[in-house]
Amino acid sequence: MSNPIKNRYDFVVYFDVENGNPNGDPDAGNMPRIDPETGYGIVTDVCLKRKVRNYVETVKEDDPGFDIYVKDGSILNVNDARAFEALGIDAKDIKKLKKDDPELDEKIRDFMCATFYDVRTFGAVMTTFVKNSLNCGQVRGPVQLTFARSVDPIIPQEITITRVAKTTEERAEASNTEMGHKYVVPYALYRGEGYVSANLARKSTGFSEDDLALLWDAIVNMFEHDHSAARGKMAVRALVVFKHDSELGNAPSYKLFDAVSTQKKAGVEAPRSIDDYEEITVDEGAVPEGVTVLRMV
Repeated sequence: MSNPIKNRYDFVVYFDVENGNPNGDPDAGNMPRIDPETGYGIVTDVCLKRKVRNYVETVKEDDPGFDIYVKDGSILNVNDARAFEALGIDAKDIKKLKKDDPELDEKIRDFMCATFYDVRTFGAVMTTFVKNSLNCGQVRGPVQLTFARSVDPIIPQEITITRVAKTTEERAEASNTEMGHKYVVPYALYRGEGYVSANLARKSTGFSEDDLALLWDAIVNMFEHDHSAARGKMAVRALVVFKHDSELGNAPSYKLFDAVSTQKKAGVEAPRSIDDYEEITVDEGAVPEGVTVLRMV
């Protein structure tokens, strides 16, 4: 395992969307996710982790140690089997091997963490190992993200679209155009929060300083290589990182998160750009000793 990070981190990220759908809900016709009681928009942690994974896969490609465990088209059991193959393990002999080698779980876990960046970062549930009664089947990652929530309530719009090309000859004879629908958010600024545990990095996955630098780079650029007609114009507007001077931290996360804020400018009823918000600020007077504020964006 690599040399793990030695400092705890907490962070706040702001990103916005313009005329796009940042995270559709398949149970609601792919409408942008929304809290029905308050009207605030939601982007899930899973969605944000997907962006990070995609970015790492794009910039690292086939670099050793930066494979992605959970990706499109990936077969998880095949990924799990790589550990058995690398360590010369036959699944039929697991019980005997565990008895002969008490460190077998750690060896398998270390291989998976060393091979897959997202296992090293977010952890994973690896069913092949779980089914074989191996404790390494569930790895808790040092990096965790919250759901992102819009700073203000949103009102998704359903847009009617048309298509002149037809799928079949029968449809071509029936009409000149076909009608469809898509949902967009005219504009919304979202805020998400996250945690990086040096304690879990040391005890479990070996998440290193190089991994951390790649994580910040991935968060800052997670929408740059993810443009599509559905997501519209999206960009990270701020990334505020709190670095603790110790492994376990020097202040509760919520106190640090409360120090970061923005709001609509006076007179703005319906924000339509980042310029409709005040500057995203950090009340450094509320940040206790032992915590350093880093502005990545």
